[in-house]
Amino acid sequence: QVQLVESGGGLVQAGGSVRLSCTASGRSFSGSAMGWFRQAPGKERDFVAASGWSGGTTNYAETVKGRFTISRDNAKNTVYLQMDSLKPEDTAIYYCAASKSWRGGYYRTLHDYDYWGQGTQVTVSS
Repeated sequence: QVQLVESGGGLVQAGGSVRLSCTASGRSFSGSAMGWFRQAPGKERDFVAASGWSGGTTNYAETVKGRFTISRDNAKNTVYLQMDSLKPEDTAIYYCAASKSWRGGYYRTLHDYDYWGQGTQVTVSS
């Protein structure tokens, strides 16, 4: 069955960098959108970044634009999130998500995705 597994989370100082990875199994997502969301304690799960099937089309939340970069390697069925210039406000559980098929649009909402990873914790110390 389909499974998405995130990795790369951990503790980092403010201003540092972390690279998250998410590898999917069970089916190929080469023709589908993939994205990243995050959820801080007591908060809703919010959009971070999304990538179209080729990786050439991307969309970012305003709070991370210019600092985070989403990329993907379809041959590896993997999506990445490079996080630079991290701030304490970035502390959250980060979730990988994938859609069953390309639908168009910006893929900024939870309902745009069909599969989810278990999440990985990123903690940014000040």
